[in-house]
Amino acid sequence: MIRNLEHAKPWPVTAQRELIWGILQEAGTHIDAKELYRRAVEQDPRISVATVYRSLRLFKEMGLVDERRLVQVRCCYEIKRQDEHHHLVCRGCGRVIEFESPLIQRLVMEVRRKSRFQVTRAELCLEGYCEKCEEEERTTAKW
Repeated sequence: MIRNLEHAKPWPVTAQRELIWGILQEAGTHIDAKELYRRAVEQDPRISVATVYRSLRLFKEMGLVDERRLVQVRCCYEIKRQDEHHHLVCRGCGRVIEFESPLIQRLVMEVRRKSRFQVTRAELCLEGYCEKCEEEERTTAKW
C-alpha cells in the first residue's frame, strides 16, 4: 500500500499507481520506465505506458522518487533516500551499482570553502565496464 501517497489528496490512490509503486519498491534499485512497464503489464495487462510515465512524474513531484539520467539516453527511477550516494554505470550491460565515498564529501567541503558556494546536492555518475563485461571483452578480443 502507498501510505506516502495518501497525503497527496488531489491525486487519488488508484490500483494502477499502487501497482507501479509496489514494483518500484520490489525493484530495490534503479529501474527505467520501460522495465517498469514490462513488469506492470505482467500483473495488469490493461495498464498503459502513459500511465507509468504519469505515475512516475507524480511520484517525482511528490518527492517520493528520484529521476536519474545515468547514461546519455536512459532515465532510471529509484525510491527517494536520505543518504547521498553515487552511481557506476556499465556501458556493456547497463548495470547500475550504487556506492558511497567519503572522498566526495571532502571534495564538496573543499569546493564550499574555496569558492564560497553552498552546495546543496552532489551527484556523481561514473561510466565504464563491470567486471563481467570487461572479462567478456578480453575473451572476445583474443579471437
